[in-house]
Amino acid sequence: MTEVARQGLPPAPVAGTRPRVGGSLVGGLYLVTGGVHLGIVAADPGVYRHFADDALVPFVRDRWADVFMAAPTFWGLSLMAGEIGLGTLLLLGGRWAKAGWTGVIAFHVLLVLFGIGFLLWSIPMLCLLGVLAVRDWPRLSSRSGS
Repeated sequence: MTEVARQGLPPAPVAGTRPRVGGSLVGGLYLVTGGVHLGIVAADPGVYRHFADDALVPFVRDRWADVFMAAPTFWGLSLMAGEIGLGTLLLLGGRWAKAGWTGVIAFHVLLVLFGIGFLLWSIPMLCLLGVLAVRDWPRLSSRSGS
C-alpha cells in the first residue's frame, strides 16, 4: 500500500486529464432545481398554475391545465424526482453521465414548448450544455461509473 493510500488521501490527478467540471456543475444545478420543486410543492403547488399560459402550442397549455394542475403536488414531486435523477446521473459519471447529458438537453428542448420566455432561457442554456457535454463525453467510458 502506498503512503498516500495509507493516509487516506485522494490519488494525485493523472497528467493530461481534466476534472469533469461541467458534469459536476450541471449535476449540482439539477439537484438544486429539484429542491426548488420540493419547496414549491411544500409552500403552494398552485404556483404552477400559470406556468404554461404562454405555451406555443395550445395542446401544451390545455394538457398542463387538465393533467398537471389536476394533481400539482404529484407532478411537482415528479419534476423534482426527474431533476434530482438527472443531476445524480451527471455526478455519477461514466455511462450514467451520458444518460444525464441526454436528459438535461432534452429537458431544455422541451421547455421551449412553454413559450418565448423559455426560448430566451433555453437557447443560451442549450449552447452551454452542448459545449459542456461535448467536452465531457469522451471521458465517459463505459467502464467508469458503471
